[in-house]
Amino acid sequence: MMKPARAKPPRRAVPKKPSNSGQKDPVGVYCRVRPLSPPDQECCIEVINETTVQLHPPDGCRVNRNGEFKETQYSFKQVFGTQVTQKDLFDVVAKPLVEDVIRGKNGLLFTYGVTGSGKTFTMTGSPGQGGLLPRCLHMIFNSISDFQAKRYVFKTDDKNGIEVQNEVDALLERQKRDAQPQLVTRTPLSRQRPEPEFADMINIEDSCKVEEIDEDSVYSVFVSYIEIYNNYIYDLLEEVPIDPIKPKPPQSKILREDQNHNMYVAGCTEVEVKSTEEAFDVFWKGQKRRRIANTQLNRESSRSHSVFMIKLAQAPLDADGDHVLQEKEQVTVSQLSLVDLAGSERTNRTKAEGSRLREAGNINQSLMTLRTCIEALRENQMCGTNKMVPYRDSKLTHLFKNYFDGEGKVRMIVCVNPKADDHEESLQVMRFAEMTQEVEVARPIDKQICGLTPGRRYRNLAFKDELTRRLEERGGPVNGEPEEQAVIEMLIQSFPPIPSCELLDSNDDQTLPRLIEALEKRRRIRQMMAEEFNKSVISFRAMLQDLNGVVAAKENIAQGRMTERERMIVSQKTEIERLEKKVKTLEYKIDILEKTTTIYEDEKRTLQQDLEAHQQKLQRQLSDKRRLEARLQGMVTENTMKWEKECERRVAAKQIEMQNKLWVKDEKLKQLKAIVTESKGDRPERPSREKDRDAKNVPPVHSRHRRSRSAGAERWVDHKPTGSVETETVMQPHVPNAIKVSVASEKALAKCDKYMLTHQQLASDGEIETKLIKGDVFRTRGGGQSVQFTDIETLRQESPPGTSRKRRSSETNRPPQIENTDSEWTDVETRCSVAVEMKAGSNLGPGYQHHAIPKRRKP
Repeated sequence: MMKPARAKPPRRAVPKKPSNSGQKDPVGVYCRVRPLSPPDQECCIEVINETTVQLHPPDGCRVNRNGEFKETQYSFKQVFGTQVTQKDLFDVVAKPLVEDVIRGKNGLLFTYGVTGSGKTFTMTGSPGQGGLLPRCLHMIFNSISDFQAKRYVFKTDDKNGIEVQNEVDALLERQKRDAQPQLVTRTPLSRQRPEPEFADMINIEDSCKVEEIDEDSVYSVFVSYIEIYNNYIYDLLEEVPIDPIKPKPPQSKILREDQNHNMYVAGCTEVEVKSTEEAFDVFWKGQKRRRIANTQLNRESSRSHSVFMIKLAQAPLDADGDHVLQEKEQVTVSQLSLVDLAGSERTNRTKAEGSRLREAGNINQSLMTLRTCIEALRENQMCGTNKMVPYRDSKLTHLFKNYFDGEGKVRMIVCVNPKADDHEESLQVMRFAEMTQEVEVARPIDKQICGLTPGRRYRNLAFKDELTRRLEERGGPVNGEPEEQAVIEMLIQSFPPIPSCELLDSNDDQTLPRLIEALEKRRRIRQMMAEEFNKSVISFRAMLQDLNGVVAAKENIAQGRMTERERMIVSQKTEIERLEKKVKTLEYKIDILEKTTTIYEDEKRTLQQDLEAHQQKLQRQLSDKRRLEARLQGMVTENTMKWEKECERRVAAKQIEMQNKLWVKDEKLKQLKAIVTESKGDRPERPSREKDRDAKNVPPVHSRHRRSRSAGAERWVDHKPTGSVETETVMQPHVPNAIKVSVASEKALAKCDKYMLTHQQLASDGEIETKLIKGDVFRTRGGGQSVQFTDIETLRQESPPGTSRKRRSSETNRPPQIENTDSEWTDVETRCSVAVEMKAGSNLGPGYQHHAIPKRRKP
C-alpha cells in the first residue's frame, strides 16, 4: 500500500510593512511640453493654464463623422510649458520625494510618453542643464554631507537588507578593499574632478538641502542601475570578464521578495558612494551600457526601461553620540527609484524590422500591462471590487507593485511633443495619464524614534572641545604621542647626571660618595615630582568634579527643556488629532456635498432633457396645429363654396315653390268663381266607400307639373333591404335605369350619381310607412365615395273616418263611434280640400304626402 503523502505545512505569514491605509494620496501626474524642433512646424498642443492643456487635430485630420474638428482638454496636477527650466521642474516634482527619502520614506518617479518627447532629457539632462537625477543626488549629499558614516560601516546583504559593522570591522574591510585591484564599479578616492562628459550636468549652482534632518544619525548612500530589455532584467553595473575568444552575453537577473514582501533584483550590484560626482560617475558608466538605437523617429531611441535606484541607509548614534548603534532593527532604509520608460511607438511610422520590431513589441506590451494594472487599481478603488491586478504579467509592474500598495509616493511626468505627427500617440498618452491620477496610494508611516536623548552628537563634540581647552590651559595638549615623548625627554634631562662609577683604586673614597650624592639628589627630585604630580592629580580631579557638576547642571536644564518640549509635543499631538478629526469631518461633509451636487446635477440634467423633450413636443404640436389650421382653412373654404351653391339652389327651389303656391291659389279662385257662376243643381251623391278609398289612393294631378327627382337621366342605386314588405298601394316607386342592391357597395356607388334607400317603419296608427331617402353621390379625395342625403319621399296608407280596421288593442275597450254627418262631401270646398301638397323647406327636404281633412258644414 502506498503511504499517503504528507501535507506541506503552510507558509507562516510575515507581517507586512505597515502603512496608513486610512489616509491616501492620489498619484501625482504632471505634464511637460517640449519645444518644437524646428519651431515653424505645425503645433497640435496648447497650454491653457497651469493645470490644463488642449489638443488640436492637425490639418487634414477629421475626428468627427460630420467633418468637424474636435478639440479635447486634459487636466493635470500641474502643466509645464516650453519655457520651464529644469530647476523649476525639480522644485515641484522631485524635491518633495528627496525630502521623504531622507526622512525614511520611499519614492517612485517615472517619465512616460511617446518616443522623442524628451523623457531622457527630463531625467538625465544635457550639458549645462542637469536633469532630475543629478539634482536629486546633489540635494541628498548636500543634506547629509556632515553626517555621513565611514565607508563600509553599512554593508548590504543578499536579501535586500543593510547590516551595521563596528569601526574595527569597517577598517579591516577598507584595508582589504584597498589591497585588491580597483574594480570598474568602484570610484577611486583620489579622483577630485569629474569626467568632462558629465561635468556640466552635475555642476549645479542652485544648491538646496533638507533643513530638518536628524543630526543624531549617520547616513550612507548606495546606488544601483538596471534595465528591463525584452522583459528581462540586466545589471548595468555588473562586471563581466572579457573573453575575446568566446564573449559571454550578460546574464539576466530575477526578482525576489524579501521578508517585508518588498520586491528586489537578486544579485544586483549596489555601490556605496560618498559624493555627487562619485554617484553620477557610476550612473554614467551604466548609461554607456544601456541599449539605444537609431529609428525613423529618434536618433538615440531608448530600447529598454532604465531604473536608477538610490538607497539611503541611516542608523542612530549610541547614547554617548560617538559610535553607530549596533542594532539592525534601528537601521532605516529608504529608496528613491528614478525610471526612464522607453517610448511607445507605432511600427508603421518607425519602419522597424527584425530585432527592432521585436523590441518595439515588448516595449508596447510592457506599457500596456502598466496601463492594465492602473485600470484595475482604479476600478477596485472606485467600484469597491476586489479584482486581481496583473502585476506579474510584466517585470516592470512586478518590480514596483509595492509602491502602488502603499510603500511610498508615486509621481509621473508625462512628456509630450506638440508636433502634428504625434497627435494620435499624444492623445492615447493623455488619456492614460488622466486615468492614472484617479488612482490613490496609501501614505507610508513615519519612521520610529529610537528613544535616545536628542542632541547627543553635538554634546559629545562640545565635551571633547572643552576637555582639550582645559588641558591646554594646564600645560598643553596631552592627547598625542609626540607631546608625551617630549615631556618624558624633558623630565629625564631635569635629573642631575650620574657621575662615573669606575673604581681605579681600592682606596678610592670619592667615587662612591659622589654616586651616592647624585642618587640622593635624583631621589629628592623624584619625590618632589611625585608630590607635584599628586597635586596635579588632585587639581585635575577637582576640575573633573567641577566639570561633572557643570555637565549635570546642563543635563538638568536640558532635561527640563526636554520635558517642556515633550509637553509641547503632547499638546501639539492633541491639537493635531483634533485637527485631523476636524479634517475628517470636513472631508465627510465635502463627500456629502459632492454626492448632493452630483444628485442635483443629475436632476438638473434630467430636467433639462425633459425640458428639451417638451420643447420639441411643443414644436411638433405647433407645426401640427399650423398644418391642421391650414387644412381646416381649406375645408372651411370648400364647405363655404359648397353651402353657397346649396343656398342658391334652395332659394331657387323656394322661389319655384312660392310661384307654384300662387298659381294653385289662382286656380282655386278661378274654380270658385266658376262654381259660383254656374247654376245650382241637385246635390251630388256621396260616392261609395270603395270609390272613396280608390280616390284616396289615387293621387290627384296637380297643375304645377312638378316632376319627381327620381325621374331623370341619372343612374340610381336602388338600395332595398332584404326584409322590406311589398305594399298594396297604387303608387309605387319606379326608378328607371337603376342598379338594385340589397347591401350598399362601393362598386355600385362608383357607377351611379344618385342614391335611394327604401326604409319602412310602423306609423302611429299601426300602418306601414315607407320612406324613400334620396341623396347625391360624391367622390372623395381619397378615391372613395360619399353620399349626401337631400330628399325624403314618404308613402303612407290611411283609412277614411268611420272605416273600421283591426287594431292591436281590443275593440271593446273603445267607445262606440258615432257617425258624423259633417263628413259628407257637400260642397266644393270639401272636394278641393283633397289634394297633393308639397312640403318644401323642411329639414328632411321636399316630399309628397297624401292627406284628407274633413270640413265641417256651415249651418
